[in-house]
Amino acid sequence: MIPMDERAQLLTALAPTRAAHPALAGWAAQAGRRLKDELADLQELLKLSGVPDTRPHEGHNMPGMITLDTVQRAKTATGGSFDRLVVPSLRAHLVHVRVLCASERTSGSAKRAKETATAIERSATEQLTRLDAVR
Repeated sequence: MIPMDERAQLLTALAPTRAAHPALAGWAAQAGRRLKDELADLQELLKLSGVPDTRPHEGHNMPGMITLDTVQRAKTATGGSFDRLVVPSLRAHLVHVRVLCASERTSGSAKRAKETATAIERSATEQLTRLDAVR
């Protein structure tokens, strides 16, 4: 999830200056703050696990992962074009985050990872509700 969240953070950072709708810019600002906190939690879990951060999925476009092409297009889009590109991408990210978290909750073995997954899944659900209201 770390690479997925890093990509999502790239889009949320662009929204304040590119989004057509102030509500989307506000949502993205809050989502960006949550992503920053979430990434810190995930990095800490990775450190505690002793697993090296080798990025085995580097270069792959996993389900829910915002592609580098989308990020590049978002950097040049503004207004409605930006919104139409970014909203479905961030929505797909959040939907897949919930899938990954549910999998960790049901199949994981580390208590702290399961607790983190529960918190992240709850946050993703809240963010989806707010994003759908913005649309």
